[in-house]
Amino acid sequence: MKNLRAVSLILVLLFLTLSFPNFSVVQGETENVSYLLKSKVRYTNLSQDNVWNFTEEDDRTISLFMNNTWQTVELVNSTFPVEAKKTDEDGNPVAVLQFPSSALQPGENVSFTVWYRIVSKPRSIPNISESESQSLSDIQPNLVNEYTGEEGSWQTSDPTLRELALSLKGSATKVLTVIKSFVAWIKDNISYPSPQAKHENPYYPKETYARREGDCDDQAILLVTLCRIVGIPSYLQVGCIYRPSFFESASVWNGYVSFVELRVAWHGWAFVYVPPWGWLPVDLTYAPGILDDPLNAVKHGAVTLQNTSQYMNVVHTDYVASSLESKEFLVGNGFRVYMEDEMMQEVEQDATPSTPSNPSEPSPTVTSIDPWVAIALTVLTAGAVFASVLIFRRWRKGRLEPTKVS
Repeated sequence: MKNLRAVSLILVLLFLTLSFPNFSVVQGETENVSYLLKSKVRYTNLSQDNVWNFTEEDDRTISLFMNNTWQTVELVNSTFPVEAKKTDEDGNPVAVLQFPSSALQPGENVSFTVWYRIVSKPRSIPNISESESQSLSDIQPNLVNEYTGEEGSWQTSDPTLRELALSLKGSATKVLTVIKSFVAWIKDNISYPSPQAKHENPYYPKETYARREGDCDDQAILLVTLCRIVGIPSYLQVGCIYRPSFFESASVWNGYVSFVELRVAWHGWAFVYVPPWGWLPVDLTYAPGILDDPLNAVKHGAVTLQNTSQYMNVVHTDYVASSLESKEFLVGNGFRVYMEDEMMQEVEQDATPSTPSNPSEPSPTVTSIDPWVAIALTVLTAGAVFASVLIFRRWRKGRLEPTKVS
């Protein structure tokens, strides 16, 4: 089994902080929009004889978001210094933090905070149509090889899912037509759970199919699996949405994980390859009008709005298994995590609009921060680990055994 990145804590937020349908649609902007995201967490060792070891880099790794033509993101500040920067197995940029101690003894805790500045740029989706869509045979073989295999959470060999995918595809050859059929079936047959019925761990696609119910990620994973079965490259993408009036607090996993979300909510959607347009987002739970036209899942998803930031791609990792392992690790060992995320929009002055001609060299933006934000940045020297946006690295089963205090 590969040593995969565990996104269990971010998944807790994905499943518990968004109640759809609740479309807080923000009109598209013509200029850059800047946000600050503050995330903090506290790790606490509540056990009497277990030691929480931080010797592996996986336990000290945070995401650095992604930089592209739709956004630029910088790490503004962190309580602990960055030890190294690298790329994870899904191609996401990450940073390894330098912890003050290599372990938490019983009764101890450690906390710190991470600040990000996100500059969201004007974005648009191509004017897609079934008539102009190319066929499955037009997809490059290298993309098929990399993004249609059975790995991670994509159960492409499951007989029931294969039968479903092939029956929905039928004789269709145009990629967009096939995706439209998949989206229509999911919207007609998979319901979004009520807030009271939300689950604490993600579902594999065969579970979503069997239960006929699933959150944003569950539905996206099912769509990705159906696409991969018929040879359409696809993967999952996760991001955060700025919601000015949003507040959520809760605890899960028998109280061993608790969180507070202020003006920010987490979301997941599928990314699929559709020639001739390339990679397109497919949002099954945030886009309005899908029942009227399934292609609205592409045209009007959350990521097309500037209040949504692209956080990370999930291409190869089995984060469903990671979530279950992480729950076992925390609850079984008596380790507690408190998470707190806060997002705020910066007040921009003399912002430079438009997307730069060279996406790798974004145009500068002159930004003034609200005074209370500036004060917060100045006095911020402690907090808690960025764990809603800090992604837990997956523990090997051999590492699930705690270290005993001698």
